[in-house]
Amino acid sequence: MQINTFCNKFFYICLAMFLICSCKSYKEQQDEQPDTSYRGQINISADETFKPIVDELVQVYESNNQGTKILVNYKPETECLGDLLNDSVRMIIVTRAHSVEEREAIIDSLGVGPRSMVVARDGIAVIVHPSSKDTLFTFKDIKEILKGNFKKNLIPVFDGVKATSTVRFIIDSVLRGDSLTPNAMAARSSEGVIDYVSTHPGVIGFIGVSWIGNPEDETQLSFLKKVKVANIESTDKPGSYVKAYQANIYLKRYPMVRDLNYILKESYRGLGTGFANFMSGEIGQIIFKRAYLAPAQKNLGIRPVRLKE
Repeated sequence: MQINTFCNKFFYICLAMFLICSCKSYKEQQDEQPDTSYRGQINISADETFKPIVDELVQVYESNNQGTKILVNYKPETECLGDLLNDSVRMIIVTRAHSVEEREAIIDSLGVGPRSMVVARDGIAVIVHPSSKDTLFTFKDIKEILKGNFKKNLIPVFDGVKATSTVRFIIDSVLRGDSLTPNAMAARSSEGVIDYVSTHPGVIGFIGVSWIGNPEDETQLSFLKKVKVANIESTDKPGSYVKAYQANIYLKRYPMVRDLNYILKESYRGLGTGFANFMSGEIGQIIFKRAYLAPAQKNLGIRPVRLKE
């Protein structure tokens, strides 16, 4: 009996010593990770449509965490999703959440489920040549233009005719089963759409509002000197026309509003997690607000003012 008691005590002593030797402090565990929220480097892919705001988010995050480096590859949305699925990156910033099939594929490859969150909302702005007299459109007019049946021959121009989030939104949320006109044209980028519309009176451009919606940004102000931003009939007041301004996006009075999501696959609390928390946190949401997008995780105060649109 005494031998059994001695053996039991010896076993528990050995087990305790093993656990003590195996345990590491939180700091030691953090130091062994290739990156953390305040240290390291990460590659992410982001929808080209959101380059201005993502550039600003990265700049502020890196300045607040000087041991970090976030390298952003700007691509069409479909290519960003491809990067996530083939393990090229751990984070993407796009206009939709992952599908069930994409989630299962990520779990199979990494063993951990992806996380996603809507961090902001923006609108698809409609731009025309500065000499154009057509600056008021109903949502039906927009559909007819996109189908090629509008009373005036206005050719739609996008940042690519396939694989981009803008084109996907137009097909899924505006046309809804109707076919896009074969005359639709593609520019290399959102800035390319602005340049083309500014020099061709017979076209109409569709771009993310983050390229022209910030009146405090000198680059965007220079874009606004090249083109006119059209007014689209409000969703809540027939006969009233609104632009893709921040308040109209937030209240969804503007008819073409979409989400901005991050999708993250990370098996530990690394730099991707840190940047995701930053975007959804106080500072990130203020940056979205100051960029004239609608922050999705913080309330946006709306004050009544008189505004000529």
